Amino acid sequence: MAFRLTTFCALLLVASQAAALTIYKYTDANGVVTYTDKAAPGAQVFVFRDRMVERLDNQVKLETQKHEAGETLLIRNDLYAPVQIELKLEQVENAVGAPQQPLNWVLPPRSRIRLATLAARDASRPLRYTPKLRYALGDPRLQPTLQRYPLPWRGGPFRLTQGAGGKYSHFTPKGRYAMDIAMPEGTPIVAARSGMVVKTESQQSGRGNNPSGNYVRILHDDGTMGVYLHLMKGSVLVQEGRRVEAGSMIARSGNTGNSTGPHLHFVVQRNVGLALESIPFNFAQPVNSLPNFAVGGE
Repeated sequence: MAFRLTTFCALLLVASQAAALTIYKYTDANGVVTYTDKAAPGAQVFVFRDRMVERLDNQVKLETQKHEAGETLLIRNDLYAPVQIELKLEQVENAVGAPQQPLNWVLPPRSRIRLATLAARDASRPLRYTPKLRYALGDPRLQPTLQRYPLPWRGGPFRLTQGAGGKYSHFTPKGRYAMDIAMPEGTPIVAARSGMVVKTESQQSGRGNNPSGNYVRILHDDGTMGVYLHLMKGSVLVQEGRRVEAGSMIARSGNTGNSTGPHLHFVVQRNVGLALESIPFNFAQPVNSLPNFAVGGE
């Protein structure tokens, strides 16, 4: 399906001059997709979904061990990255040892800790409570170091189609300082910084069920994370738990997830306190300055 990049880039320019803009998606009889700010016949409102969706429920878990003395609450982190957690116990009844304030902790990668042990005040009555668990990837105590990022791809020059603060989709805390670079599908994507691969997805086709599409998340030594989105299906070459060096190939660009055309969405994030947010960064050279050599190869 073709995508009218020129039209869409013009919309982004208009969007940057307004606080909000309704974008319509129209597909003609030949399957050509056009994005416009005009409510043309047959056009549908294009609904933006946050591109940063990662499911951690199966990797950060609250566990309960029941024993004769009561119940012990533990947190398990199966990720290859630290995780900040906050545990609150609400609607507590007949319990001794229940914390009055939320418990906050930073779990190291691949670790398990005990948070609390509860006992029944009256052994003839049940122990009751409702746990509320919040968590976020990363250690908020670490401070980012000043870095200039090499371009995370080979080939080009390519066009920056949406930069920091873009009103189309770069307005959420997770993506405020992201960069969208239009490039052909299959362009080699390389690590902009060395670090630990902590999350990947490589099997999504087309839109799929995750707005991020296929992606790679790399944890840097200063606690920041570089995230590469909308990658080609089956192209991710790195594995979670493996360290990669700057400049090493990690995947190929694609058009998966909530993507309006073939491009790389690159963002740097950090944990600011139970929340991941994008942070400002600079590339080491202008995006359009690379020579136009052939895309491909290792």
